[in-house]
Amino acid sequence: MIAIKKKIIFQSFKLLGIKRRLITFLAVLALFLAGVYFLLPGVIQPVLNYATGHRLVPIYYVETPEKKVAFSFDACWGASYTPTLLEILQENNIKTTFFLTGFWVEKYPEMVKKIAEGGHEIGNHTYSHPHLNSLSEEEIKTELEKVGNMIFELTGQKPYLFRPPYGEYSNKVITTAQKCNYQTIQWSIDSLDWKELGKEPMVQRVTENLHPGAIILFHNNGTFTAEALPEIINFVKGEGYEIIPISELLYKDNYYIDSNSGAQKPKPPKE
Repeated sequence: MIAIKKKIIFQSFKLLGIKRRLITFLAVLALFLAGVYFLLPGVIQPVLNYATGHRLVPIYYVETPEKKVAFSFDACWGASYTPTLLEILQENNIKTTFFLTGFWVEKYPEMVKKIAEGGHEIGNHTYSHPHLNSLSEEEIKTELEKVGNMIFELTGQKPYLFRPPYGEYSNKVITTAQKCNYQTIQWSIDSLDWKELGKEPMVQRVTENLHPGAIILFHNNGTFTAEALPEIINFVKGEGYEIIPISELLYKDNYYIDSNSGAQKPKPPKE
């Protein structure tokens, strides 16, 4: 009887030890996951949203009280007007963000270098400018990695901002971009320079819709973009705005993206 009691006591202590180790392991795991979540919200949250079926959206603009905006130029075709654009930006001491496609990089490598030498930020616009929603995750990854490596080899810049072609996206596109360490960026003001409506419609569209935290879309080879740019710059600066690259406009941590507006907003402080 005494032997049985000893055995029961021994097994009880053994079970208690196992439980304690399990509790300790779970506590450490919880702390680790919490740390990862708060340190890398831009990577973890989209994956969680994707898994739970929540709609993901890119950043369209930044909610900020500061009078700051970002100019961005997509490069998909031609480079005839790009030197003039770079000269205008240099004369006005403005740094912007250029989103480059891979086939454009292949055709104009020296222009890519000039953009980087001008102090401008370079983003990823995919290699072949496809409709990404129709591609598999692996195909999207290839599109991003191919042009990303090309940009790095030419300029030493490792791009981490990504703009989807045609403005098309899905949970799959955004999540795949995040896995490749890219933040997906849209725009809140489209200059419509690609429609070639003329200088004045471009100026009017941008100036009438100007707002703090705006991300403005231009193209590097729009027929009237270089002609309209000085007037747009003068208006924006005259309104007291600073023009900066997209990365300088974004919140780096403690933010969320409003699923309705696409606004990147700071998280409210905990009470």
